[in-house]
Amino acid sequence: MKKIVLFLSLAAFTIGTKAQVETPQPSPTAKVEQVVGLTDITLEYSRPSARDRKIFGNLVPFGKLWRTGANANTKISFSDPVKIEGKKLEAGTYAIFTTPNKGNWDVIFYTDSSNWGTPQKFDDNKVAAKVSVKANAIPMPIETFTLMFSDFTSDGAKLNILWEKTAVALNIEVPSKQKAIESIEKALAGPTNGDYYQAAVFLKDNGDINKAKEYIEKAISMREQPAFWYHRQQSLIYAKAGDKKAAIKAAKTSLELAEKAGNADYVKLNKDSLKEWGA
Repeated sequence: MKKIVLFLSLAAFTIGTKAQVETPQPSPTAKVEQVVGLTDITLEYSRPSARDRKIFGNLVPFGKLWRTGANANTKISFSDPVKIEGKKLEAGTYAIFTTPNKGNWDVIFYTDSSNWGTPQKFDDNKVAAKVSVKANAIPMPIETFTLMFSDFTSDGAKLNILWEKTAVALNIEVPSKQKAIESIEKALAGPTNGDYYQAAVFLKDNGDINKAKEYIEKAISMREQPAFWYHRQQSLIYAKAGDKKAAIKAAKTSLELAEKAGNADYVKLNKDSLKEWGA
């Protein structure tokens, strides 16, 4: 009887510890991933609702630093350096803090995005950019706090902060022209030595060995500094093509370069191959 009671008690405890109550979050989290021009921008934030409360000037006081949402920091990430209202901001992730006022808002991009709410001790050295933008009244109330992008061009967009009957918009400039020109120049310049190297290594095992020879030779000729791993692959390609004399020569070059670089692994690989090929 005691064993049965103990078993039932343990079973009840196990069920109790596994049970979880799930309820809707009052400020659900949101993630917005947006490409602006050629730049990836990601927003992560929590979305409180008004629920018949007066927001700005009351729930969110004027003149005080606000987390710009609810719960953990509202975060924005940029894949490239950008400009916010003309101010430079490096690529990376930032917390967005704001100081709402009746006429203008201060918007701060803060390098420490790990806070829950606003920082306990605000550090001016962590302010990557601070801008002042106009707060506009809108006729239709926005029940739930919203961050959204709009007014897209190839060079930028607007980041909009919307809640209650207030709208704030920030201009974001992205380096699309610069990135496009760099992409064009790279494409028109043709394959790099790394492209030829990767193609040669692939074709060595999966394709035309003669093409592999052609590509590895191009890769080596295009490098400013000789690389022991390039000549190692060249030796393997020549060996597979049946040209042991050329394979031995390439392996000796790779061995010499590997010894100068102090790479013991490649030294051993080349010595083993040279022994196998009768050098």
